[in-house]
This record gives sequence, C-alpha cells and structure tokens, in this order.
Amino acid sequence: MVMQKNALIVWGGWDGHRPQQVAELFRELLGAEGFGVRVETSLNAFDDLEALKQLHLIVPVWTMGKLERQQQANVCEAVRSAGVGIAGAHGGMCDAFRDATEWQFMTGGQWVAHPGNSEVTYTVRIADRGHPITAGVEDYPVRTEQYYMHVDPAVRVLATTRFPIADGPHVPNGAVEMPVMWTKLYGVGRVFYHSVGHTEAELAAEPTRTLMRRGFQWAARA
Repeated sequence: MVMQKNALIVWGGWDGHRPQQVAELFRELLGAEGFGVRVETSLNAFDDLEALKQLHLIVPVWTMGKLERQQQANVCEAVRSAGVGIAGAHGGMCDAFRDATEWQFMTGGQWVAHPGNSEVTYTVRIADRGHPITAGVEDYPVRTEQYYMHVDPAVRVLATTRFPIADGPHVPNGAVEMPVMWTKLYGVGRVFYHSVGHTEAELAAEPTRTLMRRGFQWAARA
C-alpha cells in the first residue's frame, strides 16, 4: 500500500495577491495528485513542530506577514531535519516575511522590486531542461510582475527572465538573467519556487500550472 502524502497550505497576509483563491487552486492541484490537504488561515499552524514533521509538504501563500521566531524555527527545523518539502510561488513564499532571514535562507530568495509593476510582458526562459519539473516545457511569455530578486547562489536555476525591460535604477547595470524558478536543498528537505503568480489566474494558466504541480510533487518526493 502506498502511503498518502500530506500537505499543509497556510494562506493569509496581503490581500492583493488573492491568497484565498491561490490557496484553493493549490488545494485542487494537490488533491488531484492524491495528497491529503489541510488548509489553515493562521500562522499558528506553525506552532506545533512535531505535527509539522509529520507532513510531506508545506505550501505557504502569505505575503508581507510577521512570523514569530519560534514559528520560523519550527518550519525550518521540519524542512532541515525531517525532510518536509516546502514549495510556493510569487510573494506568497519569497516575499512572505521580510524580517525573517532564516526563512529567506531556506527558501532561496527574496523579492526586492518589480519594475513596471504588473504591466510587463516578458519571457520565462527554461534554463534547465533536464529536470523532471521542466521536462518538455518550452520558453513561454507572461504579462505580469517581473520579480527582481536577491537569490541564493546555491539554488539550481530552472528558468530565468531577462532584465531590463521596464525602466528603473537597475537599467545602467546592463542586461542580467534573473532566476524565475528554482529548486534547492535545505538540510534534507527540498525547496521549490516559481516567481510568477500575482493572481490565481496566472498560476492556473499553462504551463505555469504544470510547473507548479510538478514542483509540489518534487518537493514532497511524491
């Protein structure tokens, strides 16, 4: 008998990223893959370390919040030592807790700017076609926020985007390839992140939907 994988989605924070709707989309994706899914709307879901260690996947959907020190320690410990996966998108994971540096160390990056706001058309360039998350996926255009991020150099970059497109103080530095999607290891845990996803509609559109679904599976070792 194959043991069912268990996932925890925790949503809240800034309403502009439509966290409830994103959480519902992620719940549907995970449910279709056979996960048992628990959805919580309070960061108190991170209070019980032993309960977190029993999970296979944590999916944060929480932008610009305040994470208590012990809550941060619990999530990081569950990923680092128990091998719980963590996966998410856009500000819901990598602009979640701006003063939580260990969270940023774990997730692999932090949003710092989106020049042009949501009116930017850019290409998601698949950089690693040999990974099971990206297999068979081609470069694709999106019109949304183009995240400029501070990124851990240890991440495995799966996709990038070219800056600059919109004007801003970064332009004099010239062209750079900014990671859009990556994986990394944090202790024995797996981490997956995709910076596209300002709304649930963007996450539901292909191929982002497929990439998120595969990213959840990879992080959870499903």
